[in-house]
Amino acid sequence: MTAPAEPTTTIDEETLKRTLPPWRVVLHNDDVNSMDHVVRALLRSVPSLTTEEASVIMLTAHHQGQADVVTCPKEAAEHYRARLQSFSLTATIEPAGAR
Repeated sequence: MTAPAEPTTTIDEETLKRTLPPWRVVLHNDDVNSMDHVVRALLRSVPSLTTEEASVIMLTAHHQGQADVVTCPKEAAEHYRARLQSFSLTATIEPAGAR
């Protein structure tokens, strides 16, 4: 006897964006934290980042005043912002279409 097939649900990308609209986590430059600290904080706060990606984000914020860290649903963005702030970094979130 075989097990019943798992039900499959397909959600198109547009429906997903309406249900969980994307938010951007933004890292702001500061004159307090070292570059090494910022990279370490990024890696610990957003585990999906590589060391290279974290370095690029840190340098972008350093040179341009701010940098996008990750785009994700709002609840996850709030979590990442709080994690970055726990390392004494300045981070904000905004809707992904807001710039």
